[in-house]
Amino acid sequence: MKQLIILPLIGISSIFLAENKRDIKHISLIVSLLLFLESTRLYVILDKSYSSCQQVLAIFWGEGTIILFGLDSISIVFILLTTLLIPFCILMGYNIEKVLEKEFYISLLLIELILIFVFTVLDLLGFYIFYEAVLIPVFYLIGVWGSRKQKITASMYFFFYTLIGSVLMLISIIYIYSLLGTTNYLLLSSISLGWNLEKILFLGFMSSLVVKIPMYPFHVWLPLAHVEAPISGSVLLAGILIKLGAYGMIRFVLTLMPNASEFYSPIIYVFSFLGILYASLTTLRQTDLKRIVAYSSVAHMGVVTLGVFTPTSFGQEGAILIQLAHGLVSSGLFICVAILYDRFSTRVIRYYSGIAITMPLFSLWFFILTMSNIAVPGTSNFVGEILTLRGIIEISKGIAILSCIGMILGGAYGIYMFNRVVFGSFSTYISNAPRDVDRLEGFVLSFLALSSLTLGIWPSEVIQTIHIVFVNYFI
Repeated sequence: MKQLIILPLIGISSIFLAENKRDIKHISLIVSLLLFLESTRLYVILDKSYSSCQQVLAIFWGEGTIILFGLDSISIVFILLTTLLIPFCILMGYNIEKVLEKEFYISLLLIELILIFVFTVLDLLGFYIFYEAVLIPVFYLIGVWGSRKQKITASMYFFFYTLIGSVLMLISIIYIYSLLGTTNYLLLSSISLGWNLEKILFLGFMSSLVVKIPMYPFHVWLPLAHVEAPISGSVLLAGILIKLGAYGMIRFVLTLMPNASEFYSPIIYVFSFLGILYASLTTLRQTDLKRIVAYSSVAHMGVVTLGVFTPTSFGQEGAILIQLAHGLVSSGLFICVAILYDRFSTRVIRYYSGIAITMPLFSLWFFILTMSNIAVPGTSNFVGEILTLRGIIEISKGIAILSCIGMILGGAYGIYMFNRVVFGSFSTYISNAPRDVDRLEGFVLSFLALSSLTLGIWPSEVIQTIHIVFVNYFI
């Protein structure tokens, strides 16, 4: 557990002292790979039959204040996803010259460190601090290294939407401390907060979490942030950062406010369904490839919130699996869009057709990732959505049927995007001799695509890992 905190700090310090650009890239890549190996080791040694937190670490935070950090089967899964995607963010920019290159790689490792804190902290105030602290490096990532003129506007949208939404969560945490004298999660989880207090705190916490996930109609910041972010920013936003909202719901809202979660769940179902339907219909009319992938994320997160608030292990385990699958697949699709933009300098879908003629390897990986994104059987998204629907059916068959309609629309925009880009005669709007994926791009895309297929064919490892936590806390 200590290594997860020490390694990023060593990496940041080493990059700060380094002068050669190649050394900076090597250090950041090596540190990120070591973090992935360490998180993999922790996953292997974690006792999957034990639902409580393990590897507990106490850090003294001022005089008489102790912040606890720990791992359980849910947090280690999200840490694995984080430490897997950060090396890919570094690799995809490895051969690209950047302004303020040292600061760029420091920002990536700083984001990774803060995310590790978010997924391991066992204190409400500590969670809030790290939950908001990640805004700062991501704000600079979009605003400084974004791709177009609206990058400043996009970074402002991202920062202020998520910051303002979190004010009520901070007030709720302060109120809990004033009443109980602690914000320690382990202590609070053994205390009943009371029906009336739960209802108030639920609204305070959810006001922040629904913006981060993001749930309709609080999703406005996401498409613009994705479009203007560099490829590493898009991968981090889609792959990890929008998972913070669902993680906060699972970790704190469901466990500390179970009665309020059940009471407000019909409202969550309605907004989740509206989000699935709205995002799917909106995606069908988009012309920018990045916006298509971004709006599809809103639809997937609608399915996640449906699963989170179903009081069944099926729905909640499906929600976790969808988040893992989405982290892999959406990251791969954003990388595909970045590759097309690198070759042809446009993301407008009507300029594309016939890419399969000159880029067959790219078309193969793009096909696998697109099919995964629309939840074709045999992919990880399919298993997650089936489990989630299994949980929803126990609550309401009507909501399950309506959600399926949204998922069908999701398949429509996925197939439309793939057919428009890959098939047909070669477009006259783009260059006549584009190059296919290089070795580095091929490695990244093949790893993400094959990981999605592996998780779809063999999901039992993840399901068995997280099952014990849901059995003990949420059933």
